Amino acid sequence: MRIISGKLKGRRLKAPKNLPVRPTTDMAKEGLFNILNNLYYFDSISVIDLFAGTGNISYEFASRGTKSIYAIDANYNCIRYIYNTAKELNLDINTYKSDVYKFLDKTSLQADVIFADPPYDFDVEKFMNIADSVFTKNLLKEDGVLIIEHSKHTDLSTHKNHSYDKRYGGNVFSFFEKESENEN
Repeated sequence: MRIISGKLKGRRLKAPKNLPVRPTTDMAKEGLFNILNNLYYFDSISVIDLFAGTGNISYEFASRGTKSIYAIDANYNCIRYIYNTAKELNLDINTYKSDVYKFLDKTSLQADVIFADPPYDFDVEKFMNIADSVFTKNLLKEDGVLIIEHSKHTDLSTHKNHSYDKRYGGNVFSFFEKESENEN
């Protein structure tokens, strides 16, 4: 995997082969960050990276100047890899080893961007539970966005907070936002 932009642009990272991960492809990540670049100033937002895996998304935000990043994963080796890589690259990424659903249930953190990249073989209900938790607990700041990455075979468009999807090959990013107070 490589960092696409920012102060570490072009930097290649090699994760251990034994991590149970499927990193977001460079093409999909570049498309995602082109969208986010039009929505936010990276140095003034906070990010929660759920199912962080290798930390691919967290490093990209950090390279672009985001200071408040929380990477959550249940796998100890993933969290250790993110922690060590962030330390080596002098990136300020807070790591938490936790089941994502337990984390969402207990946290009071709010973020501008919450990114979730759960296993693609999850049942739709498990994907929907992520969105339900984020909105029930009010974890997004004003004008914040939840992005869930999933396969093209999963449809999350029936969730009441779903805004739109962006597809990149077999990857889909579903965007969710708080309901406008003007909507019924």
